[in-house]
Amino acid sequence: MKQRAIVAILAALARTWRMSVRGQIPDSGVVAFWHGEMLPVWALFARCDAVALVSASRDGQLLAALLARWGYCLVRGSSSRGGRQALAALVEHARQGHLILITPDGPRGPRGVAKLGAFRCAQQANVPLLWCRVRCRWAWRFRRSWDHFLLPLPFASIEIEFPQPITVPPTLNDDGIAQLCAQVQSQYAPAP
Repeated sequence: MKQRAIVAILAALARTWRMSVRGQIPDSGVVAFWHGEMLPVWALFARCDAVALVSASRDGQLLAALLARWGYCLVRGSSSRGGRQALAALVEHARQGHLILITPDGPRGPRGVAKLGAFRCAQQANVPLLWCRVRCRWAWRFRRSWDHFLLPLPFASIEIEFPQPITVPPTLNDDGIAQLCAQVQSQYAPAP
């Protein structure tokens, strides 16, 4: 019951947000964004036939319930639990033209340190990786949580930016992907 109430409150809150987008809103590919900035991004792509990677942990249950309400197809897994199967499912969805949404520093961090899964998914599916940036001043920032979770307040103005797509060449090995990941991670470091 508590989970249902939280999901309803978050869904109602998101309906009040005023979102503006810089750049082209993608309809396919892999969209990556920091775990702490996830709520506005999930809300932006609600009911867009998108696929979401959600942790298979108990903590992921609340997010899974919210995303199911918003019409997402869910793939459950993470780097520490069910990762290989989740990656295979995401690659298949991406090859079919679905938009894939991933928080590369989730589900446990460290904050702003991207794991390679989003890059591997884009590479294996031969689709672009689109890094998503979020800016919102009218929000609570939970500094004691590992990800400094951002919760926009009612009627917050939120800017979501999609810079240029990132290509992960099919010939790139794990070391090359790790270097690209580190480069992107430093370029799009989360707000302090």
